[in-house]
Amino acid sequence: MRATIARMDDFRYPVGKFTREATVTADKRRVLIQQIKDAPAAMRQAIAGLSERQLDTPYRPDGWTVRQVAHHVPDSHMNAYIRCKLALTEDNPTIKAYNETEWAKVADTARTPVGVSLTLLESLHTRWGILLDSLTDADFARPLQHPEHGQVTIDWLLQLYAWHGRHHVAHITELRRREGW
Repeated sequence: MRATIARMDDFRYPVGKFTREATVTADKRRVLIQQIKDAPAAMRQAIAGLSERQLDTPYRPDGWTVRQVAHHVPDSHMNAYIRCKLALTEDNPTIKAYNETEWAKVADTARTPVGVSLTLLESLHTRWGILLDSLTDADFARPLQHPEHGQVTIDWLLQLYAWHGRHHVAHITELRRREGW
């Protein structure tokens, strides 16, 4: 997985845009799986000590608040985990996309303490890490149909969500750096 670096004034992609590697080696998979396992602790550290006002600060102009990001990551990763399980248990399943922008506006995003989503992310990634560690090369090649991206594989999901966790943690850590928090 290669991330292209965006301009320094483009706060949307602090670790670069996602790009998929066509071939993923066993060594690369281990790195990506470890990134997924490490994401909850990195998110917890990124949010540690922030006030309610800081949690309600957008990470960029017209962007989500830190609170919305903290709830978005487990929402998104739950979908990814289920997509992995569907690909492992069904023949080329078609998965459902969801409107992440609208999900970020639902009441539970504003009303749920971020600690609840951090605990959810930790529990989810524990299970997901165990699942990913158990997969064979053939399992990583299992296909699924994504309505926006066409046919993808578990390898693609692995690359995307390893990047996705780092991407959103960096939104928060870069905001903290810029604001001196």
